[in-house]
Amino acid sequence: MKPEPSPAGRALEAAQAALAAEHAAAYGYGVIGARAGAARATEAREAFGGHLARRDALSRTVRELGGSPRPSEAAYALPFTVRTPADAERLAAEIEDRVAGAYSDLVRSAEGPLRREAADALSAAAVRAARWRGVGVAFPGLAERSERARTS
Repeated sequence: MKPEPSPAGRALEAAQAALAAEHAAAYGYGVIGARAGAARATEAREAFGGHLARRDALSRTVRELGGSPRPSEAAYALPFTVRTPADAERLAAEIEDRVAGAYSDLVRSAEGPLRREAADALSAAAVRAARWRGVGVAFPGLAERSERARTS
């Protein structure tokens, strides 16, 4: 039987997962920036910068929690081919949904200031997803609930 991780271990695991989501988001926004229409290019650049800042902050957090930050992958598989500005917008919304999910897990696992930072990041990702999608979803960060809300 595998022992249950300690609260600090769960927070570290969730912080590593959020860091991985931020690495993937930064990669994805490179693709989005190349395909976004002129009207949304500034928004894509700002989101890219925000994800880089959160990535750097999470690297520090992982170290503070006693871990070693996992590095970024060389490349990430995209969920679909991005050819048009509409594809770029759809990818941005999906990336933000995934980031929100990772921060939702960190909110559940963390305490104190880290929980507050994770909640702020979850909120920011949900707002960006709503902007890219044109509509918000119920329960951002909870994939099973937000997916049902989008399809109903």
